[in-house]
Amino acid sequence: MDEIKVGEVFTISDETEEDQTVEVLAKVTLAGTDYVAVSFVEDLQKDSEEDIDIFFLKIDEDGDLSAIETDEEFDKVSEAFDAILDEE
Repeated sequence: MDEIKVGEVFTISDETEEDQTVEVLAKVTLAGTDYVAVSFVEDLQKDSEEDIDIFFLKIDEDGDLSAIETDEEFDKVSEAFDAILDEE
């Protein structure tokens, strides 16, 4: 996978194996690992701020997206993205 950029739209499979289209809202690098904040395109098109679910995904060494495994890691990533998204 090429480097993922903010604004990029791609499809991921959720737990139910259903494909969901997501858009990258922000990207951050912590301790040498890249993370992206994504949201469902469908939610973004509805235009109502409070209904938007944002998910954080880790980009592994191979450039593949994977879930964040620990609460500790999630908290660090969440704080970093809060700082970025608050600036906008």
